[in-house]
Parts: sequence; structure tokens; C-alpha cells
Amino acid sequence: MKTIEVNGRTVDEALETALKELKVDKDKVTVEVIDEGSRGFLNLIGAKPARIKVTIKRNAAEDAKEFLHDVLEAMGINAELEIKEEKGLLSINISGDKMGLVIGYRGETLDSLQYLTSLVVNKNHENEYMRVSLDTEHYRQKREETLIRFAQKIAYKVKKSGRPYKLEPMNPYERRIIHSALQEYNDINTYSEGEEPFRRVVVSIKR
Repeated sequence: MKTIEVNGRTVDEALETALKELKVDKDKVTVEVIDEGSRGFLNLIGAKPARIKVTIKRNAAEDAKEFLHDVLEAMGINAELEIKEEKGLLSINISGDKMGLVIGYRGETLDSLQYLTSLVVNKNHENEYMRVSLDTEHYRQKREETLIRFAQKIAYKVKKSGRPYKLEPMNPYERRIIHSALQEYNDINTYSEGEEPFRRVVVSIKR
């Protein structure tokens, strides 16, 4: 967020100057009056200028766009960003070439970018927390569908063998998908074990 300090004969005049310099409207900034100033005797003798601090209000979408543009550029990726903001959620879709690099191994790069973008967007803790969802080429939807099918296949194996099955380590997002996919199975139980980043889901027969 950009902040400037401006002087003027009055607070209103200083604010007008600040808005012109920042090229924004009044509703896009917060104003802190440092010194209201004084007109002095006959508006001449002992006059003191007003001084204010003007800060552009947080724009989550712009913060995310600027951060991701810089990161993707550093990765040698030319991409377009589609950003939607609603009800505390910032949904960002990345499109372009080399999206495999953005996704990374099983979405690890995409998850890291999402996490870092969330840190950037929520760096000012005075504002309401904004959730960030980062996706490209509908990867998350496809991955979720793949994990659901995989979970159902594992449930079938466990019921057939009667023995528990330990899945490979997954991130919290993917573990939640597995748990959710099997929660309606009356004869199947799921739980997580281990420490991050090696925490995994275990699928077993419900006793």
C-alpha cells in the first residue's frame, strides 16, 4: 500500500493535492491528519500549513496481480490472470503457455504460489482475512476428481482384504478430499497419521 505525506494551507487542500498525486478518488484512501495547521493572524502572520498522511486502501486483487506477475515473469512464463473477488474469497485463474511449470509435481508449485499469494494479500492484519484460490487449466477440479476415484478404489481394496491401507503423503487439501470422499461409507474409516510434510491418510475397516 502506497502512503504519502502532503502539506497544504488546509486539510482539504492537502487532501486534494494527495489525490492528484496518487491518481485515485477520495473513497480509495484513508487519511490521517498529522497537523491541522493554523491560519495565523490575518491569515498571514504565524500561519502554519496543514499536514496529512494519505494511504491507498488495500486492493487484494491488485496486490495479487502484481505479485504473481513478478513471480511468473521471473519464471520465464508469459501468462494472463483472471481474478474474481467475492465474499472474502479471491479466485485467481492463470492461463498461458508452460502451465505445467506453474502446476509442478502434483500441484506443489501451484500450492506454493497460492500460499505466498495469500501471505501477500493478507499482509495487513487490520483488514478482514481474504482466502485465496489459485488454479490453472482446471487443475484443482481434475485433481479432485482423480483423488475421489482413487479413494473409492482404495476403499474397495480395503473392504475386500480387510486390511488397512496407507496412502502416500499428501498436503492438507488433498487429505481433506480423501476423507470427504469416504465419509459416507458405513464400513470404512479414515484418519491421518504422521507429521507434515509426510502426513498421510490411512483407510481401514470400521470396527
